[in-house]
Amino acid sequence: MSDPRWELSLTVQSAGETHALAAALGAVLEAGDLVILTGELGAGKTTFTQGLGEGLGVRAGIISPTFVLVRIHPSLPDGPRPGGPDLVHVDAYRLESAAEIDDIDLENTMDSTVTVVEWGRGRVEHLSDSLLDVELHRPLGAALPLTTTPDGADGAADGVLDFDTDDDDEPRTIVIRGFGPRWAEQPLLPAALKGNS
Repeated sequence: MSDPRWELSLTVQSAGETHALAAALGAVLEAGDLVILTGELGAGKTTFTQGLGEGLGVRAGIISPTFVLVRIHPSLPDGPRPGGPDLVHVDAYRLESAAEIDDIDLENTMDSTVTVVEWGRGRVEHLSDSLLDVELHRPLGAALPLTTTPDGADGAADGVLDFDTDDDDEPRTIVIRGFGPRWAEQPLLPAALKGNS
């Protein structure tokens, strides 16, 4: 993919602000849009997707599709955007290549939905000539605690992390980059959400 057309860097102070930013962005997304979410565990990718879903007007209850890989959230007929696109939410964490992405057949829904792919960088760019790349950063030193396995060993050996954190309201930096003709111009967001581009 070529260089981004624009880049916007914002600092949010809480999970609520992350959600509000994503809802504002979701309100401008259209069928065929591809959003790639990048960030360490606990950075707020699912919270961001929940906000996108609210802005799109899809059914509530968005959770990470880690174990099923793909979840589809239909547009609500009585929501803020009746007849709007459904949300396809993908977790590519356990997928190792673009070929494995192709195996889940996202091409069949891309034109009629908004597709959001967590851990998608380097795996899904071939699906569209335009995309939004959203990178979420936790503050330094805010790593999630490791779980303990039943035998008392540290969960690090298995890569098992505790997804429940008490610091959802820590500040985060969110960097949004627009690629391709669809995102030639930066989307208009409420002034309260704008950062330094």
